[in-house]
Amino acid sequence: MAEFVYPPVIRTALAVFRALDVQIEIVGAEHVPATGGAVLVSNHISYLDFLFAGLGAYQGGRRKTRFMAKDDVFRHRISGPLMRGMKHIPVDRTDGQPAYEAAVRALRAGEVVGVFPEATISRSFTLKKFKTGAARMAADSGAPLLPVVLWGTQQLWTKGRPKTLTKRHVPVVIMIGEPIHLAPTDKPVMVTRRLRAAMTEMLDEAQRRYPGKPSGPDDTWWLPAHLGGSAPTLEVAEAEDEQEAAAKAARRSAAAESQG
Repeated sequence: MAEFVYPPVIRTALAVFRALDVQIEIVGAEHVPATGGAVLVSNHISYLDFLFAGLGAYQGGRRKTRFMAKDDVFRHRISGPLMRGMKHIPVDRTDGQPAYEAAVRALRAGEVVGVFPEATISRSFTLKKFKTGAARMAADSGAPLLPVVLWGTQQLWTKGRPKTLTKRHVPVVIMIGEPIHLAPTDKPVMVTRRLRAAMTEMLDEAQRRYPGKPSGPDDTWWLPAHLGGSAPTLEVAEAEDEQEAAAKAARRSAAAESQG
């Protein structure tokens, strides 16, 4: 089936990256399967991660990734038509089963499906706890897991920081690991632990090879605490996430009561 939306979006993104001199390094592109389904699993440190993770798969094998994303994005007047045109998969967080089934169908049809197993952006820029959905999709579809790690994207646009989409010369590392093939006896929980361990090693390597340095004492916010940065620790970040979730729930409850 012809793709009318995805190719021009890719060309536009690449043109913008060139104009801003985003210094993209892709490591492990040879690991992207040339054909067949694959569950692309990425860490999540920026609102732009789907662009860069998708670029890794595209540059590695011209594969177009169908990302699972919250359905709010599909209802937006600008992003909605684009998301639908690129055949991304909307996720209703109150009932994720239809999205899960759609993802498995896409995998069985030979598509690459993108998943962020942390569910939300990591404020600490370290790996949060993974949900098991990616491993379950791989088990149900017979597709391998394709681990991807991003580093540097948080400097452009991340949670709790102003957008710096016009910042120039930002290095970005896209690291693609070897596919993880599941055996019929593998348990999703154990596979998820194995996946997270592999991605932890990949993230450490991406950070070691990253050429960017803070420009001064006020520019350490994008570095995790264990690397000497001022980003919150994982424990502090999780507490902030819980507070934010509670505040959102309270607002939804208040809105429902006012409508009632």
